[in-house]
Amino acid sequence: MDWNIYADYHNKNVIEQHYNYTGKLKQDRYKDGLKPEAITFLIICMLIVVENTIVLVAIWKNKKFHLPMYYLLGNLTLSDLLAGFTYMVNIIMSGPNTLNLTPLLWFLREGGVFITLAASVISLLAIAIERHITMVKMKPYHGTKRNRMFLLIGASWAVAVLLGVLPIIGWNCMHNLELCSTVLPLYAKSYVLFCVTVFIVILLAIVVLYGRIFHTVKRNTKRLGSIRRKGMARRSQKYMALLKTVTIVLGVFIVCWLPLFLLLLLDFVCQTRACPILFKADYFLGVAMINSLINPIIYTLTSKDMRKAIIKLLCQRCLITEDGQVKKIGVPFLECSLSKTETNIHRGFETTISSGNGTSSPIRINTNIKPVKL
Repeated sequence: MDWNIYADYHNKNVIEQHYNYTGKLKQDRYKDGLKPEAITFLIICMLIVVENTIVLVAIWKNKKFHLPMYYLLGNLTLSDLLAGFTYMVNIIMSGPNTLNLTPLLWFLREGGVFITLAASVISLLAIAIERHITMVKMKPYHGTKRNRMFLLIGASWAVAVLLGVLPIIGWNCMHNLELCSTVLPLYAKSYVLFCVTVFIVILLAIVVLYGRIFHTVKRNTKRLGSIRRKGMARRSQKYMALLKTVTIVLGVFIVCWLPLFLLLLLDFVCQTRACPILFKADYFLGVAMINSLINPIIYTLTSKDMRKAIIKLLCQRCLITEDGQVKKIGVPFLECSLSKTETNIHRGFETTISSGNGTSSPIRINTNIKPVKL
């Protein structure tokens, strides 16, 4: 990197120059204190932190959750928690405080939010990969597979950090104002396009992986139905439970993130000051942040064991009956558990492989494999 850029990293005038060039200084948010919408986003961030902290404590306090798959769930929860915290810090340092930052602090402010949000999204991909390996490749995760979990967790954070620090190590527009993004005035448009492309690829990968899981579950359900007709209705219910959960996951992900992706794509193609909607990027980022608020619901409350642990942690006396049963909490569309579906797949399922002489040999899957709960 050019040493002149290192000097610029401590020059506060650079921030004002870039914001003035993109037209953002004309916005009122850089003149007064926190706006009402900023306060609303702060409240959402506090809810994200509290909600994900509760989930992490529930996982930590219950030994039944000290299993490999819950490491991925805990990683997703941690990334969402940090996303809420870093965005809260970002809001406090924004507005009129923005012009008091040095470029280095500005990169750290934006990079922190980006890294944690990226880690959250990539964690969704890591969970999809693990489910695919377990349900399609039929390689259950037990004690000997913990290295696979830690590899996925480490890789998710490594990729997120790498994406987040690229601008600070040189991929920016410090000396090329005409290449600057309007949404993020010190970031190069090419960098913004690269990141959006990466996230779209991640989304497509998640869709493909869950599509393969759908196909496998449906095929195995039909195969089991042809062998034992008596349980066909129940197996169909398990398949629909999986379909319902994954549809919620993908639907929420797309609804929350697609507006921001489209805005950043618009930022790449628009000329400077030509698209006023780019000055409203905070609202789009706020919608994306809601994904971190909803993730604990769709990834933990769909598990009855996790839901029971959280309810006990929050209000055991008012939500647990005298005989220890969990009362209904009034969220029927979340009343499904992937553990039942996966247990159904592992039990009694037969597959065939071709032997050297061209015949097929049935191989029965070990029915003692522990079901996956998520």
